[in-house]
Amino acid sequence: MVLACSVSHVHAIEVGDTLALGKIQSLQGQTFTPDDWAQRNTIVQVWATWCSYCRAQNKNLQQLRQQVPANQLNIITISIDRRAELVKDYMDRHQYSFPVVMMTPELAKAIGKRRGVPELYVINSQGRVIQKDYGLMVDLDFADLARYAQKKNSK
Repeated sequence: MVLACSVSHVHAIEVGDTLALGKIQSLQGQTFTPDDWAQRNTIVQVWATWCSYCRAQNKNLQQLRQQVPANQLNIITISIDRRAELVKDYMDRHQYSFPVVMMTPELAKAIGKRRGVPELYVINSQGRVIQKDYGLMVDLDFADLARYAQKKNSK
């Protein structure tokens, strides 16, 4: 008896690829549309409540959200937890204000194979991935992400 094994190669989104987020709604009730993504750069973090690296990284992400106005940089996080109640409790307990959505089959397909959590992408206003990081980012790495904020000209 011969067994055949078919391996499907799942593409992982990489720098230079396009990541279309589409229309999504956060657990906090915010709706984001393709127009929002086209207005400014977007930081996307994939994470989980049980991940110790994510816990450390979320503190830095919250500081970044407080330092950079929402009209200059989109920040959206995607939880891979199975239950939204756990994520809501986690966000409340830590008083985090960055938007979080639950991973969906559509988002998982768009992102592709991940190396683990946390995984972070910076997407420009054309939808192209311009930076990708996985694993724990240190404070200075997060401070450096502020450079992607797009300051509006004041007239």
